[in-house]
Amino acid sequence: MEITDIRVRRVGGEGKLKAYVTVTFSDCFVVHNIKVIHGRGGVFIAMPSRRTNAGEYKDVAHPINSDFRTTLQNEILRAYKASLEDGPPSSNGDDDAAFSEE
Repeated sequence: MEITDIRVRRVGGEGKLKAYVTVTFSDCFVVHNIKVIHGRGGVFIAMPSRRTNAGEYKDVAHPINSDFRTTLQNEILRAYKASLEDGPPSSNGDDDAAFSEE
């Protein structure tokens, strides 16, 4: 399975959340709402999650091995950094930048 498309929707403001990302795999499976977050150690990704009845957050989808997680994070952060060259996020929320792997 390969990453065939990455769409970045940057978030304005001063918070830690910098972008929401949609990733398409092999032109047949998509994962929405991967977050790009700026933390103490730099920028990283957080997988989409939901809150349980106990108040904990559980990932809805996630890589099952560290090698693929590293690959996924590197590709998403590459796309995010490329989107920064487009200037500040638009105020209407339509700041999608598509990056396709051929």
